[in-house]
Amino acid sequence: MPLHEAMEKESLNFNQLCTFESFEKVWNHYGYKSVFQDVIEREFSRIKGITYLDHAGTTLYPESLVREFYQDICTNVYGNPHSHNPSSRLTHDTVEHVRYRILQHFNTTPDEYSVIFTSGSTAALKLVAESFPWRPPTATEPASQFCYLTDNHTSVVGIRGVISALGVVSLPVSPEEIEARAKDVDQSEGSSCQTPHLFCYPAQSNFSGRKYPLGYVRGIQARQLYPACDSKGRWFVLLDAASFASCSPLDLQEHSANFVPFSFYKMFGFPTGLGALLVRNDTAALLRKTYFGGGTAAAYLAGDNYYVPASNMSNRFEDGTVSFLDIIALNHSFDSLHTLTGGMDKIQVHTFGLTRYTYMLLSSLCHGNGQPVAQIYSDSEFENPSTQGAILNFNLMDCHGQMIGYSQVDKLASLFNIHLRTGCFCNTGACQLFLGITNQVVKSNLQAGHVCGDNIDLVDGRPTGSVRVSFGYMSTFQDCQNFLNFVADCFVEKPVKVDQDKLDRLKSNTSSKGSSQCLLTMLTNGKPDHIDEREHASTDLVVNQRGGKAITKDAKSHEKAQTLTNIYIYPIKSCAAFEVTDWPVGALGLLHDRGWMVVNGNRVCLNQKREPRLCLIHPQIYLPSNTLLLQASGMNTICVPLKNHSEPPQSHRVCQNMVCGDRVETVDCGDEAASWLSEFLGQPCRLIRQSPDFSRNMKKGHEKEVSSTALSLVNEAQYLIVNRASVDLLQRHITNRQESSDDHQPLDTQTLISRFRANLVISGKEPFEEDDWSHLIIGNTHFQVAGRCGRCQMIGVDQSTGAKTKEPLLSLSAYRKGKG
Repeated sequence: MPLHEAMEKESLNFNQLCTFESFEKVWNHYGYKSVFQDVIEREFSRIKGITYLDHAGTTLYPESLVREFYQDICTNVYGNPHSHNPSSRLTHDTVEHVRYRILQHFNTTPDEYSVIFTSGSTAALKLVAESFPWRPPTATEPASQFCYLTDNHTSVVGIRGVISALGVVSLPVSPEEIEARAKDVDQSEGSSCQTPHLFCYPAQSNFSGRKYPLGYVRGIQARQLYPACDSKGRWFVLLDAASFASCSPLDLQEHSANFVPFSFYKMFGFPTGLGALLVRNDTAALLRKTYFGGGTAAAYLAGDNYYVPASNMSNRFEDGTVSFLDIIALNHSFDSLHTLTGGMDKIQVHTFGLTRYTYMLLSSLCHGNGQPVAQIYSDSEFENPSTQGAILNFNLMDCHGQMIGYSQVDKLASLFNIHLRTGCFCNTGACQLFLGITNQVVKSNLQAGHVCGDNIDLVDGRPTGSVRVSFGYMSTFQDCQNFLNFVADCFVEKPVKVDQDKLDRLKSNTSSKGSSQCLLTMLTNGKPDHIDEREHASTDLVVNQRGGKAITKDAKSHEKAQTLTNIYIYPIKSCAAFEVTDWPVGALGLLHDRGWMVVNGNRVCLNQKREPRLCLIHPQIYLPSNTLLLQASGMNTICVPLKNHSEPPQSHRVCQNMVCGDRVETVDCGDEAASWLSEFLGQPCRLIRQSPDFSRNMKKGHEKEVSSTALSLVNEAQYLIVNRASVDLLQRHITNRQESSDDHQPLDTQTLISRFRANLVISGKEPFEEDDWSHLIIGNTHFQVAGRCGRCQMIGVDQSTGAKTKEPLLSLSAYRKGKG
């Protein structure tokens, strides 16, 4: 049947096709768990009347994100993280926690990757360009190669400017060549060649939205794909995730690129001016850095050419003070994204559905004479979210098949309050490929006055760029409808017609059944492994693998008549003690001692230095019923289960936190405990416990002869002991100091003991004799003494009121100094 006859026969009302009911027939993954329209009205009320379709430029931030961030910085004092005062430590710990959240977002860990904060993706790429160990050719080895896909952002291609004078080979690679020119290579061939090469490609084209196979990462590293298969040496991969990360999940455990740059404003909308470079730790040692700024040196001399870089990868490359308030804002960005959407898998299918539907109708839309309205620039027909992102690139044509300049489309769109993007999008390679622009034409256009970013959209009737619409997690079907109606009303010669045969074919490419299967696969792959609880009530002591099932009060600790007088456990770190007369010993020390901790809204651990009122929370453990009770004056008592044998729900998600400089994996204990703590402490808080499958060992400096001593959420060692004789002497020093001053704050021995928050209180014969102990025997249980505890600041908090006092810190410091 001739095309014009088919159009006449299928001359349907375009408005009847562009309905939500027709959308649901081809895609049933729209929105998220909550009522999507309510989320839009509550969080994005400022865009009412606006059709925002430039999410690839920057996405939009929800209003709750800004409110929570504002509340955060109005409540907390954040100091320079290079200082060591309390406000600075809060900043440092919060920034470190954000690093872990970033790695967790990309399904990796600090053991595998380091996070280097930059001003954006471009700065991250520049950092790689300037620090990669490029090598010129030698008599025995070839020069390094900088290879890049032609479909790359300007900021990637710009690496050429750094290497041009270094004797390094620059090689552009077309998308078709990677697999077409691949060949089997004997891996032993050239294995002695150590020349480093760098291949750069985007996980998603910012021009067309095409998703390139993430399997290219391993293929290039293993020299199985072109151009790596043609060159000896060590191949490293830079995966540009700036466009991809906005709407798609990236698993770096599966696809371990050496370098991954991205910008946060494309993911969250806020903060801007902040990005990161993820560097694989096994690659970090190769990087070379010349300039060194504040915070990057372990040591240097001003009068001599002597400089030793910081050992920590992030510290070494973050010159000066990082933009710490913007980094802290990321905490709220991740929270908002998770709360509103449930995760990147859901964002991917939501945005893909909108993009695919827009593609289907726009590519089928015709003028009254049957001529197509749009020239779509894509390598696919938008069949699958694994190969196509939430970007649609095109030019419009009139009824005679002549191109309509993108500038005209942009101006009319602005009149209708439709926000889109035009030009070449800083991707000249893809622009040339899809628009058929030769190198000579680019040079001729420049001579004709056309430069990047101007409004010269046609030269000799040929387009110099195109129109791009892109979707984000808050995009709605109304956005699709508004855009399609705009095109039909402003650029289509009436009557509006649709190529129904093409539309039917496109509909058949993606059915509800097919899309559900795709979603099921993604959710299964992204689902965390089932967490099995370990039995903590082991009868063995890690310190020596010996002896008893429990420690009992009043047991003799040695032949010299030292006696164990008190046993305390602290179920929640920095909260009140729970005194017992006997207690089981587990693999991590006293069973459930410091097994939980309280974190603030940014998931930073709270201690009594930051929140003294923690000491007013009295946790108690009841082993027969497997419950932890939370009690405090004026609050109802609540119960928290000691163990959760089922998989943690979404609200009980696994996360990472810092304890005494160590990374620990924790599990959230739910909303009831969080609400209780938040109400009592007057700030957003959550209760978390150490993940049963996570292992943390004592730092080497404290281990002495003991190996692999596992720790709970304690700071330094499994047990803390205090000698009553030492406390008695300290109490006398305090009394003497107070008698010679106007400061009268009487402290009895028992009050002082509570300040030290010890697990085991021993009645010894001599003050501070414990300083010289190498081991301790209580009953038939043997302990190795690791040394003095360094947590002196905590003893300045009155454990009964939460008030901060100068004693006993002043007297203890004076005594130690005098004794030394």
